[in-house]
Amino acid sequence: MDFLCRVLEGVIAEGATTINVPDTVGHAMPEGYAALIRELRERIPNSDRAVFSVHCHDDLGLAVANSLAAVKSGGARQIECTINGLGERAGNTALEEVVMAVKTRRDHFDLDVRVDASQIVTASQLVSEITGFAVQPNKAVVGANAFAHASGIHQDGVLKARDTYEIMRAEDVGWSANRIVLGKLSGRTAFKQRLRELGVMMDSDAELNAAFARFKALADREAIVSDGALVALARQGEGVNCGSAHS
Repeated sequence: MDFLCRVLEGVIAEGATTINVPDTVGHAMPEGYAALIRELRERIPNSDRAVFSVHCHDDLGLAVANSLAAVKSGGARQIECTINGLGERAGNTALEEVVMAVKTRRDHFDLDVRVDASQIVTASQLVSEITGFAVQPNKAVVGANAFAHASGIHQDGVLKARDTYEIMRAEDVGWSANRIVLGKLSGRTAFKQRLRELGVMMDSDAELNAAFARFKALADREAIVSDGALVALARQGEGVNCGSAHS
């Protein structure tokens, strides 16, 4: 540690304004990595003349956690990251996760980032298209299912109060909106809401219940029930008022 401090003190004295301390093999733990950054800043006499930067790999799935710990507890003020977490082996710190962690939990970090979060999804999709590396559906922030709700309990909660199951808005990162995915886990509330959005109004609770029973039977056979199938299911009953369907 003494040798590293002297080296970094020397490069700062020679004019370096950014000092990067990497976890190149992704071996660090958040507490230890933050302590390392903090100790370097405390022991290097001229550390206040440089910005301490971190560069973490995700071999243990801790790149984002290590980077954020270094910022929160270690005093780092720059994070080297990549869109979609691309990088060697298991990848690097994911930009989208860092940005939204800091923005969503300002109460914890007492910091901000100068990134237009509304462009995150567009950037993610562009990088995915150019590189040929698909983004897994359950990837945080930019995955196709990040703001999709399939569970009936979740759907009911989101429809009644969005922040029940969403700590950030889909629109804030560039999605058009969250998605209610209708399938075998969906409940009556989400089914009724989607029919209303499609312009289909049931004349009675009995007709709605019958249509919902038909929906559940279909959902047992198909993972996701399309809007067209929903309208068709509703029209199988009598006394249904169908307006102009739209998706």
